[in-house]
Amino acid sequence: MSYITAIGTANPAHRFSQAQIADFMVRGMQLDQRQSRLLRAIFKASEIDYRYSVLGDYGRVKDYTFYSNTADLKPFPSTSKRLDIFRSEAVELSISAVCNLQHKVPEFDPAAITHLITVSCTGMYAPGLDIDLVKRLKLPTTIQRTGINFMGCYAAFNALKAADALCLTDRNAKVLIVCVELCSLHFQQEPTEDNLIANALFSDGGAAVLVEAETKAHIRLIPECFCSDIIVEGENDMAWAIGNQGFEMKLSTYVPTIIKNGITKLTSKLLSKISKELRDVRYFAIHPGGTKILEGIELALGIQKADNEPAYHILRNYGNMSSPTVLFVLNEIMHRLTPNDQGEYILTCAFGPGLALESLVMKIEIG
Repeated sequence: MSYITAIGTANPAHRFSQAQIADFMVRGMQLDQRQSRLLRAIFKASEIDYRYSVLGDYGRVKDYTFYSNTADLKPFPSTSKRLDIFRSEAVELSISAVCNLQHKVPEFDPAAITHLITVSCTGMYAPGLDIDLVKRLKLPTTIQRTGINFMGCYAAFNALKAADALCLTDRNAKVLIVCVELCSLHFQQEPTEDNLIANALFSDGGAAVLVEAETKAHIRLIPECFCSDIIVEGENDMAWAIGNQGFEMKLSTYVPTIIKNGITKLTSKLLSKISKELRDVRYFAIHPGGTKILEGIELALGIQKADNEPAYHILRNYGNMSSPTVLFVLNEIMHRLTPNDQGEYILTCAFGPGLALESLVMKIEIG
């Protein structure tokens, strides 16, 4: 059996209001009056109040340190320059997330960690984040390492699946998962619909999760079953590619409808594996890919906006941080648990390129 016993989260130092970022985008994208109105309407409809970035430039009108100090920000940063920032900043944000986890698990012993799983789709290098974390956290050099890369917003589920499998085969397993994304490095200047939407949503953040085969933790989440699906007709509506000037997001306005149409089948199949129904679920930890996605899921599953409040809370205060985001939502729910939640269920799901859907149902143990 495996137990999710703690989640730590972290964000960079730079916190911006959505209005600040909109002002930067209007200038940086060289938008005309019509395009400016469209961008601000998209930003307002996002229902995001604040987002985080490792770059301070999004709150400045001059004296940029990453972008060029020209009216059109050209020459625009190369992919190489962006990944240089990822290499220096991702490890620091990851360590902050692990430190936040350690505050919740005072007995956390780096030397006892048997497996490390790192997750990211916004940067890669080798020797990679995993080896940097082994050195900085003083993890055993013999630790088993796994990297999950370029899978997008649902990648945390693949990490949890791997951790669950490891715990089921090794009763001494203590798995540390670290998801870190620096989405703001990949601002795209061309005023396409895809870029306007992506520039309105994505943010930077990191999350660390401790998954154990045996534990004495007071609050424990037991993964009961996973379920995944691919909606092939949505393959061209959400994609992620490496360009010469950063990573390029394909994110069409049809994504919420595609997810809405696929989520009922997915959750029904998931819950049938443990002979449960939707009414048996107490909490929902839905990846807040955007308000339209959350609203579509509510309509498809017949749940209320209040049931989805943790997701809205994270979206409003952090934006979409890709893979760590659903872990932020789950962490928010864990903070709210009381002894009355013993034996209740949490259903969580996320979505990404493919168009891929991932889901998990967990049982709450307290005491």
